[in-house]
Amino acid sequence: MSHFAQIARVPGDPILGLMEAYRADRNPAKLDLGVGVYKDAQGLTPVPRAVKLAEQRLVDSETSKSYIGGHGDALFCSHLTKLVLGADSHLLEHQRAAASQTPGGTGALRLAADFLRHCLPGRGIWLSDPTWPIHETIFAEAGLRVGHYPYVGADNRLNVEAMIAALSHLPQGDVVLLHACCHNPTGFDLGQDDWRRVLEVVKARELLPLIDFAYQGFGDGLEQDAWAVRRFAAELPELLITSSCSKNFGLYRERTGALLVCSADAEKLLDVRSQLASIARNLWSTPPAHGAAVVATILADVELKALWSNELESMRQRVVSLRHGLIEALQPYGLAERFAHIAVQRGMFSYTGLSPQQVQRLRAEYSVYLVGSGRANVAGLDSERLDALAQAIARVCSS
Repeated sequence: MSHFAQIARVPGDPILGLMEAYRADRNPAKLDLGVGVYKDAQGLTPVPRAVKLAEQRLVDSETSKSYIGGHGDALFCSHLTKLVLGADSHLLEHQRAAASQTPGGTGALRLAADFLRHCLPGRGIWLSDPTWPIHETIFAEAGLRVGHYPYVGADNRLNVEAMIAALSHLPQGDVVLLHACCHNPTGFDLGQDDWRRVLEVVKARELLPLIDFAYQGFGDGLEQDAWAVRRFAAELPELLITSSCSKNFGLYRERTGALLVCSADAEKLLDVRSQLASIARNLWSTPPAHGAAVVATILADVELKALWSNELESMRQRVVSLRHGLIEALQPYGLAERFAHIAVQRGMFSYTGLSPQQVQRLRAEYSVYLVGSGRANVAGLDSERLDALAQAIARVCSS
């Protein structure tokens, strides 16, 4: 008898598969624009200096490896909540908001998914089309009814009118997932006027927003990127927010994130957090300590926080420079206007508008690796190789 005889093999994750293909490619000029990590001018994903200094402090001062509790590191949760909602948020003043630490932003999404299934049964969740592929699987695996609203159309343009129209007809009380900034995978973000319109629809349909805030600081700046989150928190009685420290603190492998809950009052917040702790107990028991301790150490220290903020701003500015640099490199080929949207988009990713066939040619003929949808990780570009990339793009677009 074989217990495993009927178990089928499933396809691997396409982005992780890209990593394997890139590693196996022997072309010294290969370029990885697939995997969503920030890279510096040397092609490395650096550890910020503020993180290294915080880690050294922890090595010197840590006295225990004991569990940190169901909601995680309390200092981390406190400082991260202030970073997201603002130190002067009236929600914090009235104890209407708190964070539960999770293994990365992905863990925060899964915790939110299980909370919705257990505590708000029957609610559907609506995702942008397109969205991060893992959004699809996380909520489907949790047993939620998943739907979609238009976001970026076939013409590779943000379609706010179609989005608003779709949200206006969602079932009353359903959950809508929104990207706070640096939309993954498209890079197209809503403007403040657009956000105001979305907020009015959310109020009218009594929807529960779940705002995915994975890239704070990579769009227009730490404070600017939080505008929509803080506006929603100020005007709605209830809100869920997932936060990630992977990109802005460079803590990818440390899996550091949180699920923030904003509630109508302090008592109801305690009810919700009791449910989250119970659900988390069956998912990971207690979250890992190291990444959260690093973030807490940085945010609690004036000098370290200033250093980290400056480092993050340098990363953001580099990505912006790469976007504009690529457009300039495409100018001689008459493609600057066609790809002008790359300079308008925000964050690490760009929906380039390249077709799957063009993406395949870039990979096969020039060892340039993008996701099949045409999504490129702009933060993986090399400023010294923009001309070569522009030439490759021009060649695959000319035939």
